[in-house]
Amino acid sequence: MAIGRIVGETVRQMAAAMQPGMTTRDLDEIGAAYLKQHGARSAPILTYKYPGSTCISINDEAAHGVPGKRVIQAGDLVNIDVSAELDGYFADTGASFPVPPVTPEMTFLCECTQMALDLALDAVTAGERLSVIGRAVESVAQRSGLRIIRDLGGHGVGRALHEDPRNVPNYFTNRAKERLEEGMVLTIEPFLTYGSGRIYTAKDGWTLKTTDGMLAAQYEHTVVITKGKPILVTAV
Repeated sequence: MAIGRIVGETVRQMAAAMQPGMTTRDLDEIGAAYLKQHGARSAPILTYKYPGSTCISINDEAAHGVPGKRVIQAGDLVNIDVSAELDGYFADTGASFPVPPVTPEMTFLCECTQMALDLALDAVTAGERLSVIGRAVESVAQRSGLRIIRDLGGHGVGRALHEDPRNVPNYFTNRAKERLEEGMVLTIEPFLTYGSGRIYTAKDGWTLKTTDGMLAAQYEHTVVITKGKPILVTAV
C-alpha cells in the first residue's frame, strides 16, 4: 500500500532533518512538504482539523504533541507520529528519537518500547486473539520495570484513520477476545514510561502528557494480519 511507504518515509525524513535549535513547527513543515510532494493528505487535519500536519511530542508528551514554537533541545526525546491518506486509504506510523547526548535511561526506555513492538508483531497472526498484543507488551513492561500508558493503544485503520477494532490494548485483558482475521489492518503502538502511566490533556486541547512529568516513548507500525508474519505496511 503506497500510503504506508509514504508515511514511513516521512518519519524517516523528519528524523534525519531533526537537530537542536529547530522548532517543532520547522520539523512539521518538513513532513508536510514530503506528504504534499507524494500527493498524500495529513490524516489528523483531514479527520480532526488538527493544528499541524504531523504529531511531534517531546519528553513527557506521550502523544498528539502540536507543532509550534517549541525549540528542540539537545537531550530531548522526540516522538514523530505521521498518519496520512492517499487515494482513499490511510496509514499510521511513529517512532521516538533521542537527540544527543543520550542518557542510559533514555536508551533503555526506547529499546524496551521497540522490543515491545517487535514482540507484539511476532505474536499477531490470523486466528489469535487481539489480546496477544497486550500480553506481549505487558511482558516487556514487567521485565523492564516500566509502565504501560494504558489509555493509549492501537486501532483499526484503512478507509478511515480509526476503524474497528477501535481499541487495541497494550495490556492483557480478556475483553480483547476478538479473533485476528486474515486481511485485517490495524496499528500496533506500545507506549511505555518510567512513571505511573497516567496522562492528561494539556491546555492546547490536544497534547497528552504524563501526569508525573516522566519520559514516554512510542513505536508504531500499520500492519496487515496474515496466516504467518504480518505485513508491515509502514516499513521503509
